[in-house]
Amino acid sequence: MALRALFSTFLVTAPPRMSLPFRSTPSDTFSIKPVQCVMNKTNPKTTNLDQGSKICKAGGLKYQFQEDLKQAVDVIYNDSADAWLSDDLYSTALKFRIFRDYGYTVEQDVFQKFRDSTARNFKANLCEDVKGLLSLYEASFFGFQGEDIIDQAKAFSTTHLNSALKGKVSPEMAGKVNHALDMPVHWKLPRVEARWYIDTYEQEHNMNQDLLKLAKLDYNIIQSVHQKEVSKLASWWMDMGLDKMAFARDRLVEHYFWCNGMAPDPQYSAYRDMGTKILCLITTIDDVYDIYGSLEELELFTDYVTRWDITEIDKLPKNIKTVLLAMFNTTNEIGYWTLKERNFNIIPYMRKQVSHLSRLAFNGCISVKLFLKKQKWYNSAYKPKTDEYIQNAPVSIGAPVALFCAYFLTAEKITVEALDYIDKLPSIIWCPSLVVRLTNDLGTSSDEMERGDNMKAIQCYMNDTGSSEEVARNYVEHLVHETWKILNKDLLGSYPFGEPFITANANLARTTQTFYQYGDGHGKPQHWTKDHLKSLLVEPFTLSQ
Repeated sequence: MALRALFSTFLVTAPPRMSLPFRSTPSDTFSIKPVQCVMNKTNPKTTNLDQGSKICKAGGLKYQFQEDLKQAVDVIYNDSADAWLSDDLYSTALKFRIFRDYGYTVEQDVFQKFRDSTARNFKANLCEDVKGLLSLYEASFFGFQGEDIIDQAKAFSTTHLNSALKGKVSPEMAGKVNHALDMPVHWKLPRVEARWYIDTYEQEHNMNQDLLKLAKLDYNIIQSVHQKEVSKLASWWMDMGLDKMAFARDRLVEHYFWCNGMAPDPQYSAYRDMGTKILCLITTIDDVYDIYGSLEELELFTDYVTRWDITEIDKLPKNIKTVLLAMFNTTNEIGYWTLKERNFNIIPYMRKQVSHLSRLAFNGCISVKLFLKKQKWYNSAYKPKTDEYIQNAPVSIGAPVALFCAYFLTAEKITVEALDYIDKLPSIIWCPSLVVRLTNDLGTSSDEMERGDNMKAIQCYMNDTGSSEEVARNYVEHLVHETWKILNKDLLGSYPFGEPFITANANLARTTQTFYQYGDGHGKPQHWTKDHLKSLLVEPFTLSQ
């Protein structure tokens, strides 16, 4: 059963939108100022960083107080007298994590003082410092390739945090450790983490009431905005006739969650709307190629899209024609919006996504040729090598197109320079796209192979090496970690585009990992997917008077 039915209460009629205005910087809308309340200038520097981290987690408030938080981090980073003098593991790891998150240069050698005389292991006495180990664990996921100390920190902290759970650790700390080991904060979606953090923070004895109130209020207000957006999308889905495609997955709400994860702030409604439509079409086209269409029909479909010509569309059966027209109409809708709102004709770039033979890309939402290539692999029993699969993987799942659209649907000014750069699939786009493919494979591989789907990364590696499925899964998981290391470095680079697009790249990977963390949370929505969607779209916080 599609999850859309779970949200039928507001998909037909959205609740009234609350009238509070949204701004990307602090405003007088709220009578409390959490940055000033919790980051007292007289407090120790590490305490300020700790409180700033809480603001970022609590309700995803970072967007409201970006300038205040950046200034606070600047002060601490530029205070050379305080920078790395602490022998406290918690403080050092916290600084490392936050400084790297804000783009500052921080070397891995700051952890050298916590290693033993052999310089091969961390000191044994750190095993008892659970708070410090947790901070080290979270910091280790901000590492780059080639940073051996950070790799050791990840292994050391993971091992001893698991050991600590078997010992005498407080219930509060045990909950935090389990939550982190489940998935590090660097890989979590801000809105998903916010929901958990607010509930947890409320139970802390030293919690700040003003921060808690603001976090809950902000979460509820944004939730009402998101509800209205999903209601509009439900109408579009039915108007296009896509709800009648019995062979295709009805994943409207899940796709909205994907786009919401990439750009959740209220001012990016246009991307969440049109980006969701793109993802819906990508999934529907994938089902046309994997399940519904014959090879001959798929070849016709591919030819029409590549030539951008639907004059012979009547050669296709009704359902495939409906999908093709939905793709054309949605592409033109996006092009019209971009011309009207940004004074930029994006249609040639969207068409280029189709005809670009070097990348076999998509037209705004679907690269049909790559889906066709996948179909030929299956029909001809061709088994790609792992390296070949990895090269094709990021584009085959459609992630670069989602990011291409995320750029021009969120940028205040679209530039040819940025579009040309994105068209080359630079590392900052390639890496999250690869994480999407690999994480999808880890979550769906066994089920899809059972029903005769195409080879996945796990099967390719098993076929290449003769290894077991468990070994192959470990290898793919290792690739995910290594890809994140490259992406961490990429996020600090200089590009012909800025925010929110840079963060949207990382958020794409985070959203995918949220969906496929325990299995196929997209193709077969499971309890964790439903829980995330209900907390995001249905269940507000209760506000105390």
